[in-house]
Amino acid sequence: MTLWGGSPDAGRRLAALALAGAVVALALLASNLAPYDASRPDFDALLAPPGTTHLLGADELGRDVLSRLLVAGRMSLWIGTASVASSFVIGALAGMSAGYFRSWVDAFVMRSVDLISAFPAVLLALALGATLGPGLGNVIVAIAAVNLPVFARLARTQTLVVRELGFVEARRSLGFGPVDILFRTVAPNISPPLLTQACLLFGSSILLESYLSFLGVGIQPPTPTLGRMLHDAIGFLDQAPWLVCFPGFAIFLAVLGFNLLGDWMNDNLDPRENLIDFEAGT
Repeated sequence: MTLWGGSPDAGRRLAALALAGAVVALALLASNLAPYDASRPDFDALLAPPGTTHLLGADELGRDVLSRLLVAGRMSLWIGTASVASSFVIGALAGMSAGYFRSWVDAFVMRSVDLISAFPAVLLALALGATLGPGLGNVIVAIAAVNLPVFARLARTQTLVVRELGFVEARRSLGFGPVDILFRTVAPNISPPLLTQACLLFGSSILLESYLSFLGVGIQPPTPTLGRMLHDAIGFLDQAPWLVCFPGFAIFLAVLGFNLLGDWMNDNLDPRENLIDFEAGT
């Protein structure tokens, strides 16, 4: 497996890394890069168009759009990271347990996953968001619940394959317990496809958070979010179209960057080429 070099997909790899890296860097450095306070109104700049004073214009309260985009991007990055990490850990543990122990554990986990998956993703997130109420923690829970079945199913499928391999059977015959085998042998060998899926779901989590904020069940003002910026801009579409264009384009770039990165990881991180026997150290 060649991760670097002059391979045909080098351009796609660099584009994915550059775009995803730029999104992360801008979000992390939002406080340093934002030219204005993202929540401070300026009544002398109401609906000001893009120019030298406000590079991307100002909104209906005179707040700088560029500053709000940077802060909103940081919020989206945080929500995406927390929700994907939560669903990754819980889903992977559930799927590994189902695939390794089988029997009633498998039946219980997979029927629970089927129940969650029976609802369309956006509808489930909206229902959970409306039930739990707006707020950062509740948005993370809602998005994590939507992503959890994906990780659980993938972890179970991969575990069913790895548990039958020779080095896993050898560790069982040597008296190693299920916990040791799951965490020291199975988990490292199923991690590449799970990490790839996490990268792909990161972009969709950002998009889902934007849906929730746009519909009013996500993060509430005055905290800027990309979805809320779109919601607030709808009434000024004729007067100030840049208020819709810039947040929409930011969402597009963020989702595109992580999707490209996930596609590249999917093409290059083939778990069959990297099976690891941790007891042998190879």
